[in-house]
Amino acid sequence: MKKIMFVGRSECGKTTLTQALRGGTIAYHKTQYVNHHSVVIDTPGEYAQTANLGRALALYSYEADVVGLLLSTIEPYSLYPPCVAACANRPVIGIVTQIDQENGDIERAHHWLEMAGANPIFHVSSYTGEGIWQILSYLKEPGDVLPWETEEEANQRRVVLSDKNREF
Repeated sequence: MKKIMFVGRSECGKTTLTQALRGGTIAYHKTQYVNHHSVVIDTPGEYAQTANLGRALALYSYEADVVGLLLSTIEPYSLYPPCVAACANRPVIGIVTQIDQENGDIERAHHWLEMAGANPIFHVSSYTGEGIWQILSYLKEPGDVLPWETEEEANQRRVVLSDKNREF
C-alpha cells in the first residue's frame, strides 16, 4: 500500500482518520509527535500551523508516497495557500473530514482543497465510515490485502470510545 502523510491543523481529524483506516476503535488521542504507522504518517497539527515546525513536514514527506491535505468541514478558514501542492515532490490529495457534522460546509472545504492544488479530493467521515473505502482503494497497490473485503464493510459505522465534541 502507498504510504500517506496526513497534514492539517489541530483537530481536523488526522488521528481519527488514521484509526478508521486501520479498522480500529476510535478513541480521542492528541498527537504530540510524528507517528509512523504501517501506511500512515500522522503529524501533529502544530507542525502545519507553525512556520518553524512546518519545515519538518517537508522532510517527513520524503518518507511518504502521497501527501494528504486534510480540511474539516467545520474549519473557519483554510490553512493552505493557493497552489501549495505544487511545492510537493509527491502526489497531493485532499481529504474533506467530518462530513457528518451538522454545521459543516463540505463544498467550501472541497473548494479550498481544489485551490490548494489537491487532486483527487475525498469526502470522509471517520465515525460513519463514509469515504474510507475510496481512500483505501486509492492507496492500494497490486497484491495488497485491505482490512475489509467489500466497500460495505469499509463504510460501516465505527466503534467510538471517546470524542472531544459529542456525548455518547
